[in-house]
Amino acid sequence: MRSASAQRLWRRAKPMPHLLHSSPATCHWGYFAPNLKPVLEVASGDTVTIETISGAPAVLPQGPQWDVLPEHAAVHAECPLPLGNGHILTGPVAVKTAEPGDVLQVDIVGIDLRTNWGWNIIRPLAGALPEDFHETTLLHIPLDKANGIANLPWGTNLKLSPFFGVMGVAPPTEWGMVTSIIPRAMGGNIDCKELGVGATLYLPVFQSGGLFSAGDGHALQGDGEVNVTAIETSLTGHFRLTVRKDMHLFMPMAETATHLMTFGMDPDLDQAAKQALRAMIDLICERKNLSREQAYALCSITCDLRISQIVNQHKGVHAMLPKAAL
Repeated sequence: MRSASAQRLWRRAKPMPHLLHSSPATCHWGYFAPNLKPVLEVASGDTVTIETISGAPAVLPQGPQWDVLPEHAAVHAECPLPLGNGHILTGPVAVKTAEPGDVLQVDIVGIDLRTNWGWNIIRPLAGALPEDFHETTLLHIPLDKANGIANLPWGTNLKLSPFFGVMGVAPPTEWGMVTSIIPRAMGGNIDCKELGVGATLYLPVFQSGGLFSAGDGHALQGDGEVNVTAIETSLTGHFRLTVRKDMHLFMPMAETATHLMTFGMDPDLDQAAKQALRAMIDLICERKNLSREQAYALCSITCDLRISQIVNQHKGVHAMLPKAAL
């Protein structure tokens, strides 16, 4: 049994958990901003549990069979939507010692469903095929929380694979307020389904504290997110936030247990692919001291270029290199 002094030292050394509820006081709707005040401050290495909600008033289901969170309507009523559209985000969380030029390491420790429903919507003039679909079609999709299953309206059951479509830090000061819809160097609406439990996202820091926010919960999404929505839902995320002063990035990167990942984001899909590929070549050269020609050849042999999404104005590509290749 530990002495009282030993217990104090143990508590001090152990990273502290934190809980951030979703509410009008902790959510911002549709934007990232360099001057947004943090709603929580944590130490580097701490774990933060962040509750999120997803969807504007028009997508909330009616009826006693649906678990609609009480704070959802409160956020709609009390949080401004200055850019007219976008995601409901919880945060930002400031991480002590994070400064511009550092990297924020976001370990995705766990993800929980908060409700028994999700939604998918087709909107006119949106998505990958706006010329083909001209009417609004809203689906409410039952989610079996206990078994992790989506029950689609036409009878198909699908295994869920939840992740957060939006994870990001505050943008550079000169950018000012930016929409949450477009993914950028600070992360944001990356919409990459590989960023589930066990993945690690690395984000370049542009403001003191980093100012991390998350939202846009997805219960399941295909690469491309072609009609603009996945199974959108409210999630709770468990994130370990660590300041990395030994890393320097210009764009986000990530890793899973099996792969290293780099990202490209651009209005042109070809340019997004080139961004992701060049970043992967740089990463290979840094890790293995290969020439750029050798790294380029290795990418052609074993690296996969995958479309994250093609519907967020700036399209996304993620390059995936098996760690075994290094």
